[in-house]
Amino acid sequence: MKAVQVSKPGGNFEIVERSTPQPGRGQVRIKVEACGICHSDALVKEGQWPGIQYPRVPGHEIAGRIDAIGADVTIWKPGQRVGVGWHGGHCFQCDPCRRGDFVLCQFGKITAITFDGGYAEYVVVPAEAVALMPDDLPAAEAAPLLCAGITVYNSLRNSGARGGDLVAVQGIGGLGHLGIQYARQMGFRTVAIGRGKDKQPLARKLGAHEYVDTSAGAPAEALQKLGGARLILATAPDSKSISALVDGLAGNGKLLIVGAGFESLTVTPLQLIGGRKSIQGWPSGTAKDSEDTLRFSSLSGVRPMIERYPLEKAAEAYDQMISGRARFRVVLTMD
Repeated sequence: MKAVQVSKPGGNFEIVERSTPQPGRGQVRIKVEACGICHSDALVKEGQWPGIQYPRVPGHEIAGRIDAIGADVTIWKPGQRVGVGWHGGHCFQCDPCRRGDFVLCQFGKITAITFDGGYAEYVVVPAEAVALMPDDLPAAEAAPLLCAGITVYNSLRNSGARGGDLVAVQGIGGLGHLGIQYARQMGFRTVAIGRGKDKQPLARKLGAHEYVDTSAGAPAEALQKLGGARLILATAPDSKSISALVDGLAGNGKLLIVGAGFESLTVTPLQLIGGRKSIQGWPSGTAKDSEDTLRFSSLSGVRPMIERYPLEKAAEAYDQMISGRARFRVVLTMD
């Protein structure tokens, strides 16, 4: 098979020929049709995750069809349309797993970090990492939903916000452009937060009822004029911008962070205590959460905006993503 690998931390993408992998016990092999390129792929490219073994094939937004199953696999069969996301499996035995909280597994696997990912024609994954994919979702559009999509959908549906609540989505990028769509389809009064008037038409097209331009004034004040946000979904990893939103929360409001940044937030206890406000982080979810995300997207019409590249142009596609030029998700296709 053809694959794109990184041979060492900080190395270049290399197009190589490999033996097609065989699924072992409890594993399935997927013929990849599309694989999204995520900002988290930089962890593999630059060696930023401890313990990665090289060479490694990146890619954790995988859409395709099962073409072989290993021993003891009973719920999957060849020919099924499936996807695989960030969560690459769990041990079933640690305390979180015993409680059914598989995404917090102490020995959890991560697709493309623990094992090779989807920048390849075939990929072998644990059976518990597989999500069934609706027939009406094209593979190239489904792929980004398996990371960006599940992250915002799963966080929103578990946030405690209810239909009619004011929900603000910070950032109109790879995560945010999906978050706005999901928030609208879930029945929230949706506010998009971006920088510059030029983003307003897109925000409205995606489903935002209101638009807050951070260059025109303090976004927290704008949110308070709208009544205060029951929930603010922070998708852009800019800690300074996220910190500036806390005072835009209504009483009992929650700042929910899915945009992974490295800088500290600047928030005082007094900003939280008086209004019983809270700050929470949220990872993506399990394969079943991915399945729910794909099904909801199919039912509601939520779709990512994508740019397609062939597998052979993975390096060019990655540069398009990492530079921030992409509108908004980049997808490798195996056509």
